[in-house]
This record gives sequence, C-alpha cells and structure tokens, in this order.
Amino acid sequence: MLPWLPPTPIQFPPTDTALDDPDGLLAAGGALTPAWLLAAYRRGIFPWYSDDQPILWWSPDPRMVLFPSELKVRRSLAKRLRNGGFSTSVDRAFTEVIAACAESRAAHEGTWITDEMRHAYLALHRLGHAHSVEVWQGDALVGGLYGVAIGRMFFGESMFSRERDASKVALVTLARRLEASGGGLIDCQMHTAHLASLGARDIARPAFLDYLEQYAQADPTAFHPLGEGDSEQ
Repeated sequence: MLPWLPPTPIQFPPTDTALDDPDGLLAAGGALTPAWLLAAYRRGIFPWYSDDQPILWWSPDPRMVLFPSELKVRRSLAKRLRNGGFSTSVDRAFTEVIAACAESRAAHEGTWITDEMRHAYLALHRLGHAHSVEVWQGDALVGGLYGVAIGRMFFGESMFSRERDASKVALVTLARRLEASGGGLIDCQMHTAHLASLGARDIARPAFLDYLEQYAQADPTAFHPLGEGDSEQ
C-alpha cells in the first residue's frame, strides 16, 4: 500500500521502498511548502502529479543525470550556439519561464505544472532556491528551463522551446556554467532519448544518492548560474 503522508511532520519513507511499477512512486500526501520541497530534494525525491491526483512523491531507479563534463554538443547545435542570434540570462524571467513550460506541456500532452505547483516553485524562487535559465532572440523569450539548486546540485524540472534548439541552448548554458564553477550534477529525473542525446545517462538510485550527498554539501557560492539577472551573449 502506498504510504500517505500527513501535512506534519515532514517525514518520507526510505527511498528504497519506492514502487517498481510505476517506477519510483514513493508516497502520496504531504504538502508543497518550501520546507517539504527542500526536504524532498535533499533526499532524492521530487513531486509529480496531475490536477486530479493528490501530491505524489517519486524517487525512480535508475535516475537520469547529466554530468556537465559529459555534455554532448553536436556540430549542428554548436553552429546554432554561434550563429542562432541567441542570448541567455539567469533568473531574469522565472515567472515567465515556468508559465511557458506549463503552456508547452499542456499543448502536447497535458501538464503536471498545475497552479499549485507553479505557486510552490515561485515561493522557492523568492527564497533563492529555484532558478531559471532564459534564452532570448532580441527581446523575445524563446526558450528556457527552471529547477531547484542545493549546493552544486541542480534538480531540473522542465524546459521549453519556441524556436528550434532553444531549450538545448538553455541546458548547454547551465551545464557549461556549472562546469566552470568547479563541477556538479544536473538531475534530469526520468530517462528521455532527447536528454540522452545530449549526454545524460542513467545511474542506479544508490549511486545517485551518493552523488547527492557529495554535491548538495558543496559550497553554493561556486554555483555561478545563480547570479540574479546574470546574462551573456
């Protein structure tokens, strides 16, 4: 039986008790307060559910991650980075990015970025824990991503594109700047062929939790992508 979590105290079951089918489903209930969300991420757990469901908490095995040094930038993408007319920024338009991610998903398969989820991550952003990377063409926001940062861990939540390769540009920007800051890890959560093509790979849950313990304790001041309003061409 799936454990039901009351609003208090903040307490999760061990991640190795997560279901195999569906992969990684750990518990239901709890709350989407900043305290609950940060406690979850520090344990390798994230929320994912639809409007007609209770809050569901997940810790899949295997876990897809991207080590910044393993990022694959193919020739066509490198050309787009040089000649696509893109500029990027960090934390300049968090509200717009999360709204665009919700709209993009709703247009294709429905969205798990409910109003409740959006408000929860906006609260985390105001507290300095949730961050966005924006991709621009002129003054137009054409792509981006958002997620949660703890130490040198970045837990990616969603991305969007309004122009070809714009979300890839956002991910490359994040990975390169994280690598320049001394390394770290990007949690991609679930396996997708798209992320695998960019160098992400699956690792076992115990290995992920070991990396989480290592990088979540790292000096967050080394995580350069978090400079408010930071931008580059």
